[in-house]
Amino acid sequence: MLHSELTEKIIACAYAVYNKMGYGFLESVYERCMLIELADAGLNVEAQKALKVLYKGQVVGDFVADVIVNDTVIVELKSISKIVKAHEIQLVNYLVSTGKPVGLILNFAKNKVEVKRKVKEL
Repeated sequence: MLHSELTEKIIACAYAVYNKMGYGFLESVYERCMLIELADAGLNVEAQKALKVLYKGQVVGDFVADVIVNDTVIVELKSISKIVKAHEIQLVNYLVSTGKPVGLILNFAKNKVEVKRKVKEL
């Protein structure tokens, strides 16, 4: 699977955060915890990274990615009851618009870390 070693490290960091913090914090708290865990794992992280949406080489919009790891994986963090299809579509749109190959949605849900992995179609 594309970038599986990297995504496994990211997911392991999410489990470490969940095991330490548990459930019920705001997304911003989990984001800060993830930044610490990812950096401790030796990964290059950028938080709240502004990215441009391009169409035929022209900027048509922008968005802010929660976290980008090693300039390769877009990580969207959630603290909700359940990931829904709209979250997955949003992540796929981010991958398409940036050219990044892989994205993860990590949801710090009530009883577990919920993970969705998306790969940009070539």
